[in-house]
Amino acid sequence: MAAGAVEVAAFDRARAYKEWEVDGKYFGDGREVALLEYIYGHPNLEQLRGNPAKLLQAIDTFAQSVTGLINIGETKGAIVCDVIAQHKPAVVLELGGYIGYSAILFGNALKQAGGKSYFSVEKSPLFAAVATSLIDLAGLRDTVRVVVGTGAEGVQRLYDEGLLTSQIGMAFFDHHKPSYTADLKLCERLGLIGGGTILVADNMILPGNPPYAEWVRASVADKRNMDKTDEHRGNPNLQYRSRFVKSFEPSGQEDALEITECLGIEA
Repeated sequence: MAAGAVEVAAFDRARAYKEWEVDGKYFGDGREVALLEYIYGHPNLEQLRGNPAKLLQAIDTFAQSVTGLINIGETKGAIVCDVIAQHKPAVVLELGGYIGYSAILFGNALKQAGGKSYFSVEKSPLFAAVATSLIDLAGLRDTVRVVVGTGAEGVQRLYDEGLLTSQIGMAFFDHHKPSYTADLKLCERLGLIGGGTILVADNMILPGNPPYAEWVRASVADKRNMDKTDEHRGNPNLQYRSRFVKSFEPSGQEDALEITECLGIEA
């Protein structure tokens, strides 16, 4: 087990999602549009409107009974909500929004903690459209904004538009796994990461992300050496304290989050 690892309680199998893989596909086979139709055809639609918790329950029911969705789910999601409640970030940046489940869950947690803005970057225009519709239904239009693009494109666009120009409170990585480290380093270069910023990275077991883990767990001295030979330069002088938190995918498979706090600049 990694240093700083934290164990969690057993998974509730009664609430497991159906298998993600359907005919060799895990997403993008029409299930996302089917979810949107399911939600807007829900017999209790008016009870879902403006109620993030009830809407998320309906999304979970779809994934438990119709077809699996690659959401973070309520088990890992609760861990991140606790982080938001504890650290009370004013601004959260999410890379990898999918159909908006995490943006609704964490955007609502951000709002309850007194936060201001949640930016969710999603590469697929279709998934972004589904997410935007569901976020609007949840009543979070004024808190959550969806941006279409890769992680790097979204970060740079938000920076260039003046929406992200200073240190953010939290970044959540749940997009293209090989891009985690490069996109974190982009955030570092742009000055978005500083003392008190919290980084949360999903899927640290499934499939795992050794380069990202190495960067956030390394000493400043080691990062300075690593950065010399990396085409994606970051700010190795940022000091991190990281912990590996075991949990479960909504399917019941074991997974983990890497939760990292920036302690500031080491001279």
